[in-house]
Amino acid sequence: MLRLYNLAVPMFTIDAHLDLSMNALEWNRDLRRPIAEINQRETGLTDKPDRAKGVCSLPELRRGNIGLVVATQIGRYVAPDNPLPGWHSPAQAWAQTQGQVAWYKAMEDEGEMLQINNLVSLEKHLALWNDGNPSENKPVGYILSLEGADSLVTVGHLERAYGYGLRALGPAHYGPGRYANGTDATGKMGSNGLELLTEMERLNIILDATHLCDDAFWQALDHFNGHIWASHNNCRALVDHNRQFSDDMIKALVDRGAVIGGALDAWMMVPGWVRGSSEPKAMNCNLAVMIDHLDHICQIAGNARHIGIGSDLDGAFGREQCPYDLETIADLQKVPDLLRKRGYTEADVESVMHRNWLRFLRNAWK
Repeated sequence: MLRLYNLAVPMFTIDAHLDLSMNALEWNRDLRRPIAEINQRETGLTDKPDRAKGVCSLPELRRGNIGLVVATQIGRYVAPDNPLPGWHSPAQAWAQTQGQVAWYKAMEDEGEMLQINNLVSLEKHLALWNDGNPSENKPVGYILSLEGADSLVTVGHLERAYGYGLRALGPAHYGPGRYANGTDATGKMGSNGLELLTEMERLNIILDATHLCDDAFWQALDHFNGHIWASHNNCRALVDHNRQFSDDMIKALVDRGAVIGGALDAWMMVPGWVRGSSEPKAMNCNLAVMIDHLDHICQIAGNARHIGIGSDLDGAFGREQCPYDLETIADLQKVPDLLRKRGYTEADVESVMHRNWLRFLRNAWK
């Protein structure tokens, strides 16, 4: 059996949620550069809350042996009465996501990244990252995901997206969406949302249950017979918010064979977080808190086969709103020891860091 790590190097790691293209194009970050250089260039900027506090870049992914990620496109449509930031037409949102695809392709052209979209490309990429050579010159593999379906002008656009590599889709993001309602919203999907689920199932696109409001979550599970994961989600029992999964939702996902990625956005990790004023150290928000959420899922599942990492570490926040013992994304390599200290076996640790996501993908793409 292929071993994905040895004791001399960090354990091979999969991160199931990174908004890389959003960071590159909307934050104007050259993710090819060292994170210290990116942050230094942002000194004095105030247009984003995480300026000069970023934790993610392609060199840091390589340093942390994070060789495979689920990387997003995102483009929200907002109706005239929707106060959220977003685009004023689906066509504009579509154009935004096409620019994001162009950035991923540019990174491929430069040898920085490599799209993984089927079983053959997956196994070949794993062999490359386990060939015993340093990771510093290896392309970071990415599975393309769409966070929120608003940018799909029609359901027919989904097949076009599949053609350029889309392999996972979360129908909703924040607020009301064109196909499904998301975080802080309520209500079931309409006929177009159900049509989208049918087309996803036909194309074998993974349903990402993250961000679905409760009504849409249960409806989606009832209507979708394909493969389901939750790329970046934590537990409502530990932090009571509709963005999180209830125990019943977790159990339903486990029953469907899903893997749930633990997220590292501080407000999702510790109760009582106030955006813009709370500080990680003062709130005792460290990496061990993510283990609390992962362990809660394991207690419901009865095993460690349904948890992984989906850090969201470039999702519009940086060191001001992530665990205080994480300087860059490479510090995900602290997670194995934290799991061992909780009594998780070495097999469990491997499962969390990569094997659960790999088992899921091999089953979905077989």
